Amino acid sequence: MDSTLDEQRPEGFQRVASALQALGHAHAPRWLEVAARTSQEAADALGILVGQVAKSIIFRRAEDDAVVLVITSGDKRVDEKKVSALTGPLKRADAAFVKEATGFSIGGVAPLAHATPPGRTLVTLIDRELFRFQEVWAAAGHPNGVFPLAPAELQRMTGAPVVDVVAEPAA
Repeated sequence: MDSTLDEQRPEGFQRVASALQALGHAHAPRWLEVAARTSQEAADALGILVGQVAKSIIFRRAEDDAVVLVITSGDKRVDEKKVSALTGPLKRADAAFVKEATGFSIGGVAPLAHATPPGRTLVTLIDRELFRFQEVWAAAGHPNGVFPLAPAELQRMTGAPVVDVVAEPAA
């Protein structure tokens, strides 16, 4: 990607691009012509399966307002009870909390390069369902930004444990 164009992109996208470069990631983030705020929109824009979208879900830990980031497949629902069993009781995170705690707006929360304020804890979990795929696509700090990576790379870059936190399908 042209570095001049990168400088014209939003700050969150630039932060992710810099983090990926610093981590030695082989792919610069891609700017989509359409916003992909949902997993389905991202899959449609990229021509991939919805499950290949590594969606970032933010919760707020009740006891200390820590940021709990769950990264899972776009075709799965997160089971809040499974997450709280690992992290402690959770509260919903509204748009203002997500922006303040990560530096990203909902629909563009990247799995890395968060602008987490000093003193705020960030807990990241990766759901094992992502490992069904060789390649997944994650948000790159803006609804128009995405980048590809292998699930194992995601784990290496974030240092997050791989866990089972998806809801069981309805019978």
